[in-house]
Amino acid sequence: MLVFSACNKRLTSLDASHFKTTPNPLEVKGGIVDATVTGTFPTKYFSKNAEVTVTPVLKYIGKETESDSKTFQGEKVLGNNQAINYKMGGTYTINPHFTYNPEMAKSELFLNFDVVQGKKRYSIPPVKIADGVIATSQLVSISPDEIKSAIAPDNFQRITQETQNADILFLIQQAQLRNTELNKSDIQEFNRKVKEAREAQNKEIANLEVLGYASPDGPLELNTNLAEQRQRVTTNYLNNELKKLRADVTIDSKFTAEDWDGFQKLMEASDIQDKELILRVLSMYEDPEQREREIKNLSITFLDVANEILPQLRRSRLNLTVDVTGKSDVEILNLANNNPKVLNDKELLYAATLVDSYREKAVIYEKFIDQYPEDARGYNNIGVIRYEQDTANEAEILFKKALGFDPNSPDANYNLGLISLAKGNPTDAQAYFGKAAGTTGNLDAALGASYILQGDYAKAQNALSQTSSNNAALSQILNNDYNGARRTLAAVANPNGMTAYLAAIIAARTNDRDAVYSNLRTAVSRNKTLAYKAASDLEFAKYFADQTFLSIVK
Repeated sequence: MLVFSACNKRLTSLDASHFKTTPNPLEVKGGIVDATVTGTFPTKYFSKNAEVTVTPVLKYIGKETESDSKTFQGEKVLGNNQAINYKMGGTYTINPHFTYNPEMAKSELFLNFDVVQGKKRYSIPPVKIADGVIATSQLVSISPDEIKSAIAPDNFQRITQETQNADILFLIQQAQLRNTELNKSDIQEFNRKVKEAREAQNKEIANLEVLGYASPDGPLELNTNLAEQRQRVTTNYLNNELKKLRADVTIDSKFTAEDWDGFQKLMEASDIQDKELILRVLSMYEDPEQREREIKNLSITFLDVANEILPQLRRSRLNLTVDVTGKSDVEILNLANNNPKVLNDKELLYAATLVDSYREKAVIYEKFIDQYPEDARGYNNIGVIRYEQDTANEAEILFKKALGFDPNSPDANYNLGLISLAKGNPTDAQAYFGKAAGTTGNLDAALGASYILQGDYAKAQNALSQTSSNNAALSQILNNDYNGARRTLAAVANPNGMTAYLAAIIAARTNDRDAVYSNLRTAVSRNKTLAYKAASDLEFAKYFADQTFLSIVK
């Protein structure tokens, strides 16, 4: 009779006390809700001929999502499932796993029990084992206010520099200027550039330099005197030219007694036999006299050096640097609107920074694309406009077009990473971010957000350690660094509703009731939708019956 009862009695409902769920409430991490459920079948409960399939089910707003089930069997069942002893009962573990969606925040986790007992099939009542999902990690923001998108730089400079240089050569051991040198085309062109800089309204001489040199052969004292004299006579010549132009310019002059650096550069560029041997001498010896002796010992090669290299080092060098002031903002904007073809790429991109509205910026970027159709920057920058206007699909097309012209564009890669984050694909986002070094966007902020979405909170906090933002504070909250999170929130430059909401979460976790109230009031005053969120957010579960709390979130 006992055997018959142990095999054939119908299984009855189970009490919630037979189950422990960790965590409870559930928590979303990396877009996944995972839990560990430890269950117990009590003694003299599990019929010897029964099979029980246990299925975790998350129920929310009229919907439900099942996780993988697990089957257990009685002692007399032939099978490969975990066996449960009738007299002793048994303990088991099951691991519910759900892909999170926001509707799950207000939910309940149940276990369903389906029984096969001989020829009978039936279910016993489900058991509720957990309430709701804490989704604090999902408060991460990828909005342009939190993570700025990347505009490709225009590289515009109002003041640019032009340079001009020329050499005056001297005969060996002499410092006299020769007409043949002064009449050379490069000297004449140098003088013309000086005159042009003096006369042009948008140009100014920034630096005028004379460098006197002697070749590295002969006694050092002789070479020092020669280099100094060459510098002096060249400076005098240039001063006379400046007087003709009535130009008040100070010449910066200096000399180098033995021009070993120039010697090395000319040797490297030459095709002289045994040049590698001479270059090795330069690397082996620092003493000038030792260098000269070793090179002269290469008798045949030294003749080539004396004829081809040394004459070029007996010189004065003239260096001119001119500051050129470009178009004014008014001129650039007027031309961008009326005659963009006269603007170069830098000026036209810069013009877009001179207007405020998305519409005006987009018009200029469209003109840039018309004028420079293979330049990735135009597509990237108008893509940013579309992204910030919440037309992410159009933005994605434009960013990918930018990559088509420049696969290494750090800004287009970065922006596509933001698009991937918006789609909930942090792994894809990180692949793009890996190609975004040098972007004008905030790469650390973007990486921090992607780590939060992946559930790697330690990496997120590290990436955001130099950032004072809501996301940075969120990463600290998720790592239980509440003091650090408070400091970060206090330093946020433009606090919004979420800034105060995160402060309220910290207060709730640290049992600071008054701070919960005050921060929630601030949050709701800045963003009324946060009242609805707080009303069901399990971070505030202990306040759900609190009248002050209810008055704030009503």
